[in-house]
Amino acid sequence: MSTSRISTRFSILTAVFVLAGSLVAQVGPATPPSSAAAGVFPLAEVHRGLHGVAYTVFEGTQPEAMDVEILGVLKNVLGPGQDMILARLKGSKPEYTGVVAGMSGSPVYIDGKLLGALSYRIGQFSKEPIAGITPIAEMLAVNGTAEPATWMHTTSQLNTSDAHSSTTATADATDIHPIETPLVLSGFSPDAVKFFQDHVSIMGAMPVAGLGGSAPEGDGTRSDAPLLPGSAVSALLVRGDLEIAATCTVTYVDPHQVLACGHPITRYGNVSIPMTKADVVATLASPLNSFKIVNTTQTIGAFTEDRSSAIRGVPGESARMIPVAIHTHGGLRDRTLHVEVIDNPDITPGALMVSLYESLLETNSYSEELTYSLRGTVSIEGYPPLHVDSLIAPTDQLPSAMRAALTVGQRFQAVYGNSARVRNIQRIDLDVDSLPGRRSIQLERAQATQPAAHAGDTVTVEATLRPFRGDTQNLRIPIPLPLTLNPGPLRILLSDGATLDRLTNTTSATEGPIELSSIIHQMNSAHDDDKLYVTLLLPNAQAVVDGRTLASIPISMANVLEPLRTNRGISLNGESVVPVTSIPVDAMLSGMQVVSVEIE
Repeated sequence: MSTSRISTRFSILTAVFVLAGSLVAQVGPATPPSSAAAGVFPLAEVHRGLHGVAYTVFEGTQPEAMDVEILGVLKNVLGPGQDMILARLKGSKPEYTGVVAGMSGSPVYIDGKLLGALSYRIGQFSKEPIAGITPIAEMLAVNGTAEPATWMHTTSQLNTSDAHSSTTATADATDIHPIETPLVLSGFSPDAVKFFQDHVSIMGAMPVAGLGGSAPEGDGTRSDAPLLPGSAVSALLVRGDLEIAATCTVTYVDPHQVLACGHPITRYGNVSIPMTKADVVATLASPLNSFKIVNTTQTIGAFTEDRSSAIRGVPGESARMIPVAIHTHGGLRDRTLHVEVIDNPDITPGALMVSLYESLLETNSYSEELTYSLRGTVSIEGYPPLHVDSLIAPTDQLPSAMRAALTVGQRFQAVYGNSARVRNIQRIDLDVDSLPGRRSIQLERAQATQPAAHAGDTVTVEATLRPFRGDTQNLRIPIPLPLTLNPGPLRILLSDGATLDRLTNTTSATEGPIELSSIIHQMNSAHDDDKLYVTLLLPNAQAVVDGRTLASIPISMANVLEPLRTNRGISLNGESVVPVTSIPVDAMLSGMQVVSVEIE
């Protein structure tokens, strides 16, 4: 081989190595710069053609660098004074996966200075990884305290200067949305995940069943390695035997705070949510929506703020959680699940419902034709325990497991959403017995054996009950009449417990919330689901005062209470409900019948 050819090949190889070296240099250092030392790249200096580097975890716990090309600044795209930087991600991984759910919060640096966080997706089926960047100054404002002088100077620049190159935002609001946060429901079946999606709404969260979870101790994923900008971090909504975790990426970290996501998870403002490290098992590429498969690892603090530009965590802080124990009986063995749910008015009832729903689905005795005997206690600091007891059979519309979850959620929400609640739920205990078959029965008809009677007589009412897939049952019910009845028609109500509850607790929701103690008293006084109730409907005034029913009140008292009806704790009704007796029917009863008897 001639000397000239050798020289030519050497020159080509040298050029290739130089080019490769320049590409590596363009991507940036393997380890992201320290947040405190990096400083801020001013938004006023952002223009098309700038190149930077972003960091995120594609696998494991180590952030990886990717090249970022700045396309411009979208002015006021997220609201007045809320600008967004538009950028294109470059490199083999982002170009293959596109913008990934869980990538939100990935820090972006230009010339070693922190620009902001990848946080917004453009369009649904974009063919290239174009993302929006939340400026770091907006994220630092979530701190809630006076900012250091270095940050204050940059914030002032953002408020008074225009970027050198900006783009007018013309995209529809539906085309610009936060990068989805993978919401991993670990230990939940697809049916439970669907139930969660139908009954709990968390902005920007993408519920995923089983793809991730909590890494066990000693599996090698838990370490003392520091949390870095670009690391994955999780917010636990439920933890324990079941887990619900939302995962995004750290943008900024110092000894006092962690800023992540670049957009809200819930937008609930002040929150208290456990903050954990996370291990990315894999990044799943998808034309519809790529996302990270994540295991949560050790708890390192608590998220305390969830704002429009970031979520903020405090290392070492403990989150406020509500312990929940769910005991299930029946089938091959008894089982107890222990979980903790966050204390949040919008998430806690749904998290409780889906945890109960899953615990019922996973028992070996589960079937569509199963009845549940539910007993529950909600312990509330400074108040009597709230009892949640019910017999729940399936219907043609809903299986019993779903009805049980909805029943608990509805009753718990009545207390938990009350304005008197001040973070005082101490714990929740639920005990569920599985009973074979659909134990439901319908009140089909009722009639009096005689058309007329006198005050003080005993009248007999015949009631016909029809069980699910069974022969009808006929009951003869003697009803003693009061001595004080006035001549005229008397109405006798035969009904299930829910109907009687609606008649005796007539406080309207439009009258506003009543005292928490009264709600607890009212709910603890609820009538059983497995009894037939006989009630007299008397033509006398009835009042409900702070959830307590006063039947057959004197006309003088009704006149006194009438002007106070605008008070949200008082309501009046022209008819009094006077319970007489109840008959156990050993099944969930539904229906009502009214029988008339003429009093002579």
